[in-house]
Amino acid sequence: MIEVLRLLAKDCALTHAQIAAMLGVTAEEVTAAVRDYEEKGVILGYKAVVDWEKVGIETVTALIDVKTTPQRGEGFDRVAERIYQYDEVESLYLMSGGYDLSVLITGRTMKEVAFFVAEKLAPLEAVTGTATHFLLKKYKERGAVFADREEQQERMRLL
Repeated sequence: MIEVLRLLAKDCALTHAQIAAMLGVTAEEVTAAVRDYEEKGVILGYKAVVDWEKVGIETVTALIDVKTTPQRGEGFDRVAERIYQYDEVESLYLMSGGYDLSVLITGRTMKEVAFFVAEKLAPLEAVTGTATHFLLKKYKERGAVFADREEQQERMRLL
């Protein structure tokens, strides 16, 4: 039931009963499908998109481009595995273009992010270069818009 996956990817807060009603199936069928997807590792987890600034928690998010030397017989997998073990790393991607890997991390301050790059990431043997980009403002993340509801409604009225 791919439709179940699409709905959960869009809104993981939907109940099985809600999904069942949307798809015209039983809640038991949805529960069985979700359990099967979880057991097979298709569903890896559930996460909420949170606007931490609205609760007074300031964080710094950075996208770090990494150049590496691929390892014989393992390509980029070995260095990627080493990098994603760090708690600071939220996401890690193999990329095409000028850099090999793209690392998304969150810290409390810019200094904390800078220390992560200088003390943990750059010293790795296979890493030959990095470029750090700090996120200045989030407009949209994983489909959720980061704006006040009133502000969004006003913009829609202007359109």
